[in-house]
Amino acid sequence: MEVARAGPDRRSETIVRQPSDSQDGTVPAPNIEQVIEDAAASLRRLQHDDGHWLFELEADATIPAEYVLLNHFLDEIDPETEARLGVYIRARQADHGGWPLFPGGAFDISCTVKAYYALKLIGDDPEAPHMVRARKAVLAAGGAARCNVFTRITLALFGQVPWRAVPSMPVEMMNLPRWFPFHLDKVSYWSRTTIVPLTILLALKPRARNPRGIGIAELFTTPPEREWHFFPRETLTQWSFLTLDRVLTVGEKAIPGGVRRRAIDKALDWCMTRLNGEDGLGAIFPPMANVVMAFDALGYGSDHPPRRTARRALDLLLTKPANGSQYCQPCVSPVWDTGLAALSLMECDGEDDRRAADDSLPWLADLQIRDVAGDWAAMRPDAPPGGWAFQYRNDYYPDVDDTAVVAMALHRADPETHREAIERAAAWIVAMQNENGGWGSFDAENEHYSLNHIPFADHGALLDPATADVSARCMSFLCQIGYSRQHKTVAKGLAYLLAEQEENGSWFGRWGTNYIYGTWSVLCALNAAGENPASSAVRKAVAWLEAKQRADGGWGETGDSYYAERIERSFDVVSTPSQTAWALLALMAAGEVQSDAVQRGIDYLCRAERQGAKWLEDDYTAVGFPRVFYLRYHGYSAYFPLWALARYRSLMGGNDHRPRYGM
Repeated sequence: MEVARAGPDRRSETIVRQPSDSQDGTVPAPNIEQVIEDAAASLRRLQHDDGHWLFELEADATIPAEYVLLNHFLDEIDPETEARLGVYIRARQADHGGWPLFPGGAFDISCTVKAYYALKLIGDDPEAPHMVRARKAVLAAGGAARCNVFTRITLALFGQVPWRAVPSMPVEMMNLPRWFPFHLDKVSYWSRTTIVPLTILLALKPRARNPRGIGIAELFTTPPEREWHFFPRETLTQWSFLTLDRVLTVGEKAIPGGVRRRAIDKALDWCMTRLNGEDGLGAIFPPMANVVMAFDALGYGSDHPPRRTARRALDLLLTKPANGSQYCQPCVSPVWDTGLAALSLMECDGEDDRRAADDSLPWLADLQIRDVAGDWAAMRPDAPPGGWAFQYRNDYYPDVDDTAVVAMALHRADPETHREAIERAAAWIVAMQNENGGWGSFDAENEHYSLNHIPFADHGALLDPATADVSARCMSFLCQIGYSRQHKTVAKGLAYLLAEQEENGSWFGRWGTNYIYGTWSVLCALNAAGENPASSAVRKAVAWLEAKQRADGGWGETGDSYYAERIERSFDVVSTPSQTAWALLALMAAGEVQSDAVQRGIDYLCRAERQGAKWLEDDYTAVGFPRVFYLRYHGYSAYFPLWALARYRSLMGGNDHRPRYGM
């Protein structure tokens, strides 16, 4: 079985622990120079020969479970791989009996049902203690009928629930005009790429091969065929959309066969145009899996070239086996990892560091998307292409966040050599600004909030609206390359960011957890834009960060901060190196490099245990979708703490106590 394109393996590197030299166990902060030197050297050793970095990207048990389910849908079972995936899934079961969306998180019924089903498919005995605990947790939560829509679609494909448990999404939507209330251009890229192949499956309603005939009837409180409450009906809006959905379901039966066939062909053509080789449709797991199942449902054999390529794209998401365990990643992050690692080493500024950073730049520059007008062009048809994607290739779906980070790295290293690439990136980012002054990640004006209420969108993540963290990165880039506060784009962006500040002084973080990440992002942008550090917005943010510093000198925030009722206690769990680094970089951007809070944070990072390039951090400090999908970037605990330490050293050793760059 093929595995993901992984970097050099450093699993055997020694864990660095700082010895205590006092009776109370207090650990003296080691020399910052030595920590920077050791960590930077280890990070350089992880660089690939072609100049890029790649770290693992880990989600919850859902993706490994879905990989197992896919194999049993297709009857393409690899027992050795499944055994390792089973080890991984079992290890992530929580004390509450189910599976959470991040370590230490609450029970999640959809994740738990998929994990349980995958383990049963692998061969786990339903009466084994871990399976009994999981089953009890699911039944106590109302049974598998309470799962989210995407999980129920999986169960319908396996014949575990009737198709009426699934909302209507007719494949004929491919023919809808843009003025219609629902249109593909009105939802996010991740929704778009997931939905289109899924509509083929919903139209054909294939049955999983499931060669072992495994079911999960025991997870339902009411037999699925007698269950009539798959959808919530708590609000008038839910009732209204559910009624519309029922009308669509009935109406689908009257669609002529020829009309349906042409719509399926149109959906398939759409997927084929964006298939993206071995990087996969959308370069993320859900659409990649859906298109493989769609190929199968349409009768394409396993030796059919597009299907074979799409299948290999999925297998490349598997991590290298380690200690009998393995997992499937939701996607890979080489452009993001490389841009951030390069910026971190630029901050270190040693000769070897600069050389390693410089070696990454041709690799990054070659990946700029210059000749494909992706789906974003539907809203910005006159914008010239010039962005970067998150993955190795994803030409239809560049994002402004990666683009800003890479362009900042190119500009910081050599603005003349990379002038054309930087100017193209700037032109694209300027064009992608929303009317409200902010930026979404992949699309402009993707803010049709009513669509989040349709039954299909019970995860609440159908859209890609402007967010403070992404907008801040765009602002940081534009200001770094010389755009003034008076420039129309910057002025609108600055107004947006200031309006988005929370009452307590923080900013929301859409793609990193959460308020620490958002506040770091915006304070960097405000510094780059020349905001007075004495301004009320900056002072409120500094006061908030200082108030959230923990007794050990670090900062930490769990995924619970995306729930209003859990925000405050999310800061009381644990300090993490990556979030501590964000807080430090934020405070230094606000002119606080000489503050006691910064000194305590630097001491925390110097004391914290490391292994090779990474500070030890098992916590999830990022998100795919708040409350739905959480992430652990394995590179975050390498380049961000190093960056913060190097930034502190450079500011303390110079005359200017505020950063000169956008990040």
